[in-house]
Amino acid sequence: MAAAEQIFGQQGPDASVDELADAAGVGMGTLYRHFPNKQALVDEIIAPRRRELAAMANSADAQRHGMAFEWLLVEVGRLQSEQPGCVARLWDHSDAERASLEDFRRHLAVLLADAQEAGRIRADVTPSDISMVFWSVREIVRITRPVAPKAWRRHLELQLAGLRPTCDSSPLQHPPLTDAQAKEIMRTTG
Repeated sequence: MAAAEQIFGQQGPDASVDELADAAGVGMGTLYRHFPNKQALVDEIIAPRRRELAAMANSADAQRHGMAFEWLLVEVGRLQSEQPGCVARLWDHSDAERASLEDFRRHLAVLLADAQEAGRIRADVTPSDISMVFWSVREIVRITRPVAPKAWRRHLELQLAGLRPTCDSSPLQHPPLTDAQAKEIMRTTG
């Protein structure tokens, strides 16, 4: 597992199983005895991350004080930065712990509404907008990690600043993604 996380961290989830076996110091037969296919290995890495997402969201939801939503976004960014290899599969392309992922999304929607009610986040921000925040942080992590591994934090700060209400509360000009659009994007891109 450690070798897979390392190789996935360097090359992404499309790394070859031959390289994974070599890095782990095992033969292909041993690898396939434990994991019948590459997806099973990815699922084994993704499952605890999704449980962690659900636990973080549950913890934040229990506190609900307007700031819990922002805390959760930062914690999700941290998780993505610590696990860059399979993070593309964190949001989809895996059936591992699907219930935990759905639990996370439910809590996230509640926390978003709480932050909006507290006046911390614009009223017209939707859960699909937040999915796009996670996707953009994922890409910032991927692109900047070799040179500036914490660059995602500033990017997230800028995004949070844009999510906050301003004295000019004119509505956003473009509609958010629909749930169907967000699901289709996750299905095809992760």
